[in-house]
Amino acid sequence: MDVERTESAAEEAIAATKMWLERAVIGLNLCPFAKAVHLDNRVLFRVSEARSPEVLLEDLAVELRALEKADPDQCETTLLIHPHVLGDFIDYNNFLDEAEAVADRLGLSGEIQVASFHPLYQFADTEPDDIENYTNRSPYPALHLLREASVERAVAACSDPAMIYKDNIKTLRQLGHEGWRRLWLD
Repeated sequence: MDVERTESAAEEAIAATKMWLERAVIGLNLCPFAKAVHLDNRVLFRVSEARSPEVLLEDLAVELRALEKADPDQCETTLLIHPHVLGDFIDYNNFLDEAEAVADRLGLSGEIQVASFHPLYQFADTEPDDIENYTNRSPYPALHLLREASVERAVAACSDPAMIYKDNIKTLRQLGHEGWRRLWLD
């Protein structure tokens, strides 16, 4: 019974994260590079059952190694969703240095980077409910593992990568909180 409940919870976390990816990240074009890899089914969604940051670091190491070994034509990027640990954004934000240190220890610095998403994501110098924070707000805390070579190719193909962030803020300000809420209505 517990295994079924765990599988169901993991499936729910993946489904919510896919919906967020499709409706917000791709739907609002917050990341112009996400659509192609998603449509090609090259995004791997993993759910960590970790209940402590230490266990999450172990799961992260496993996923970093798996992504390193995977054929990029089959798996370009991984979203490691961790619904049971680091729900507090400050704790999560502090954890990110440890996540980067794992990549460094594995010799993957410069090969794979760790990006961050969280339901309470907050950029420095913003208020908690400022709409621009929503560019990085996912339904569950998640670590996004990206191949550096892919990021470099995507950035090189973009006429002005610095505009992505500015365009995202503009998009979200036009959308507003009510528009954001409407994204999740069926």
